Amino acid sequence: MFKNLRFIYITTKDRTEAERIARTLVEEKLVACANIIDNMSSVYRWKDKVVTESECVLIVKTSYSNVQLLTQRVKEIHSYEVPCVISLKISEQEGNQDYINWLAGSVKPPLSSEEKLKNS
Repeated sequence: MFKNLRFIYITTKDRTEAERIARTLVEEKLVACANIIDNMSSVYRWKDKVVTESECVLIVKTSYSNVQLLTQRVKEIHSYEVPCVISLKISEQEGNQDYINWLAGSVKPPLSSEEKLKNS
C-alpha cells in the first residue's frame, strides 16, 4: 500500500530560524523529522536585483496529506515574505523500507472524508 510520502525542501535565513521551524513542525506532527544544512550560498533575483546570500537548508519528510498544512504553517512562522517550500515525491519502492514505515507512522494521519467535510 502506498504511503504517498514527500521530501520538502525549505530555505531559511539562518540556522536559528531553521531549528525553530523544524522544532515547530516536528512538535505539531506535520513532519516526521528535519535535517538542517548550514552555509548554503544562494543566488537569486528579488525585486529586480540579483542577490547573493548565505542561507540554511531545511529538509523535512512528511506525507502528502500534510503538505498543505505544513506549507501554511511555514508561511506563518517564516521570516521571508515568500519562503521556498518545495515538495518532492519519495519513491516508496526504493530505499530503506523500515525507515519509510517509520516516517509514515510519525506524522499526523490523513483526514477521513468525514473530517474533511467537517473542516470545509
